[in-house]
Amino acid sequence: MGLIRQQVALKQVRFFSPIGFYEEERILQNEFFVDLEVGFVYDNPSPDELANTVNYEGLYDILKLVMIKERKLLESAAHDILNLVREKYNFVDQISVTVRKTTPPFGVDVAHSEVSLHYTQ
Repeated sequence: MGLIRQQVALKQVRFFSPIGFYEEERILQNEFFVDLEVGFVYDNPSPDELANTVNYEGLYDILKLVMIKERKLLESAAHDILNLVREKYNFVDQISVTVRKTTPPFGVDVAHSEVSLHYTQ
């Protein structure tokens, strides 16, 4: 018999955050987009009850908490998001997070830079 899995995701969540290797980036703040996707076994006897799933508002709260903190590297933000999701939703067995920075300061026209972390239990 097959197994039903559920995915809950937030895509392209926009933040202006004090994240960047250079001090000027942290002062001026950069534009970021974050994708967060979680997966778990679908075992939901009452599919209309929020208690039986991952509340995407709770995922947004985690993103907001992490993205307001000043830091140098995208990796740091992605790592904190991943760990906070694991702490809050211990039944989640897959997490993917991507933090994307628009217009990184390379002096060249780059669409974006990004870092992704993936967790599988």
